[in-house]
Amino acid sequence: MQYRTMKSTGDRLSILGFGCMRFPTKGVMTPDTERIEQQIVSAIHQGVNYFDTAYTYPNSENVLGSVLAKGYRDKVKIATKLPLPLVHKREDIERFFVEQLQRLQTDHIDYYLMHGINTYEDWLKLKGLGIEEFIKTEQANGRIINIGFSFHGNIKAFKQLVDDYPWDFCQIQYNYVDENFQAGTEGLHYAHEKGLGIIIMEPLRGGTLIGKMPPKAQQIMDGIQPKQSPAALALRWVWNHPEVSVVLSGMNAEAHIEENVKVASTALPDMLTQKELDALDDIKAEFEKNTKVPCTGCAYCMPCPFGVDIPYCFAMYNSKSMFGGLPPVFHYLSGTSGAKSATGTVSRASQCKHCGACEAHCPQHIPIRKHLKDASNTMETWYYKALNSVFDRVMHSEKKS
Repeated sequence: MQYRTMKSTGDRLSILGFGCMRFPTKGVMTPDTERIEQQIVSAIHQGVNYFDTAYTYPNSENVLGSVLAKGYRDKVKIATKLPLPLVHKREDIERFFVEQLQRLQTDHIDYYLMHGINTYEDWLKLKGLGIEEFIKTEQANGRIINIGFSFHGNIKAFKQLVDDYPWDFCQIQYNYVDENFQAGTEGLHYAHEKGLGIIIMEPLRGGTLIGKMPPKAQQIMDGIQPKQSPAALALRWVWNHPEVSVVLSGMNAEAHIEENVKVASTALPDMLTQKELDALDDIKAEFEKNTKVPCTGCAYCMPCPFGVDIPYCFAMYNSKSMFGGLPPVFHYLSGTSGAKSATGTVSRASQCKHCGACEAHCPQHIPIRKHLKDASNTMETWYYKALNSVFDRVMHSEKKS
């Protein structure tokens, strides 16, 4: 495992951080605690020492805390986040923080973030509720060690936030497709020059950079020498930037941990060749050409009041755009018909009632309602409706039997 020292904090951190947003589950929502513990312990033994969770990640803080309490707490740094949408008064800030300490079974948080400050106004609201006094008090008490924020807004707001408070670090979305998206490369350099440590999220853009690529992009990837997996190359691209301290990866499968640790054991700044960089630029162009919706699958838009599985609908819509053919339609059918749901809940794009609740929570500021209408028009064609009619009859007969 390679390590980089975050100058603002003095901590020697593994360049690979464990993102705890999507722990493996049993069934729909029950965490597979035995498997999760094995994964966390395995990652620690292989040198991972930075674990990122949040109050709003289902079961994440509780599960992580229970594992680390078994003798691993002092081996790692915990990062968690204040749930800004749930904070309405000063007492909320203190209540959530105390609950997080209890969930994580610890007396301090190493890296505490304001979760998803997307506009400067978000920060001003927190300041009005007394967040600065809270941070000062808790740092003096030793219960918050380092303070930072995660961000999904535009570059103007990012610079305002960086300049307005003596942050220790920030967390931004960054990958070879998103060089000019949100904070982007400009924000990366700006924060680094201001002395902030930098944590990277979405290095694989919610998995879209390691799934089935557009055909021409795959040809380019196959031609890169020496050959390497799309995940390895995408991670190495981020680590190629010396400004980066830690790259978070949601490693909810053992194979992910094994591959990512292997890549992180040799990744160094400025190690990519010009041929590799040029190839990634060409791959990026192909993704941009074929992607309909810039959705990363973070699911902040969920749950939809009318049952639409927004991230899944967009994933299949993008897949249809990139690769064509019937497979994405079949996947859309099975994935939104209720067949994969324990409750049999239907979750098609056409169920959208245009209420706009989803758009208020989207960190990418995607016009979700418009894209859901487009997805419905594209995916729910006459042959989809014919297949759906057959599928519904089969489902109905199975329920009666």
